Amino acid sequence: MTAQLRELFPSLSDFSVTSPQDARYNCVAWAAGMDSGWWWPGLGFAWPFDQSEDESLLTFITAFNTLGFERCEDGTLEEGFEKIAVYQSRNGQVSHVARQLSSGRWTSKIGTLEDIEHSEPSELEGERYGSVTQFMRRGSSAVGYQMELA
Repeated sequence: MTAQLRELFPSLSDFSVTSPQDARYNCVAWAAGMDSGWWWPGLGFAWPFDQSEDESLLTFITAFNTLGFERCEDGTLEEGFEKIAVYQSRNGQVSHVARQLSSGRWTSKIGTLEDIEHSEPSELEGERYGSVTQFMRRGSSAVGYQMELA
């Protein structure tokens, strides 16, 4: 699948596959620290927040606020914080969410494909996901928030 990932994301160079393909969860659940559930606003999907069919940035910011995240300036590693990067496609809808690891690298669940570890959020920018438009962070002590939603 490495060739497929490189084709989908031409800027992806420094990455490793960290799980097999799995259609049971998506990038939003994975960014929240969960490996179950396909979290997406709209009919037919699990959305453990206030019901919404809106795929706007504000919908996702509000959802991640519920998990203890707040907006922040950038994806620079900060001790004591976990960060996410929210991507928007050209049409303005959210398209992907990645999570920063304690090493400073990033992890992403690529649709129904694998989880990957990559060096920068910008490696996934392009035609498929658009670009990172919002970074958010929460204190490391807040990581237990996602467990309440499972």
